[in-house]
Amino acid sequence: MIRIFLLGYMGAGKTTLGKAFARAMGLTFVDLDWYIEERYHKTVGQIFTERGEDGFREVERRMLHETGDFENVVISVGGGTPCFFDNMDYMNGVGETVFLDVDTRVLFRRLKVAKQQRPLLAKKTDEELMSFIQEALQKRLPFYTKARYVFNGELLEDRYQIQQSVERLKDLLNL
Repeated sequence: MIRIFLLGYMGAGKTTLGKAFARAMGLTFVDLDWYIEERYHKTVGQIFTERGEDGFREVERRMLHETGDFENVVISVGGGTPCFFDNMDYMNGVGETVFLDVDTRVLFRRLKVAKQQRPLLAKKTDEELMSFIQEALQKRLPFYTKARYVFNGELLEDRYQIQQSVERLKDLLNL
């Protein structure tokens, strides 16, 4: 039975690597945010607006525990998921945890391109965006670094890099 949790900051490549890794290994891929949206028939943003951050984080915790019962799965969790409740300890207890470590400059480049799809970032200037990433990452690193494995997530820019990263992750996890 395989259960792998991918964690890291938004734009780290959790979904990109998770999908490719799951496909290569014949595993199911679950993006926790997408799972929440399907179960609640609302976007994460709508749930956040309706219930506030505390309400959303409780929903997220429940859905993490639900997906944490799945077998032969790769689960990509939201950037904040490891930072609330006992989520990090829970993930470490039921599966393998992999922190996708990515330099802030790479995160900035990736998020700048996709910021219109991310309400938290949409109206930020370049300077505000870089500052936002740096500050949030500093707060979250103590949680992220509790992962069993640290994986460089910077090489996910094209098919070749993604395939190479899948192979490196297989090696890291001895699969």
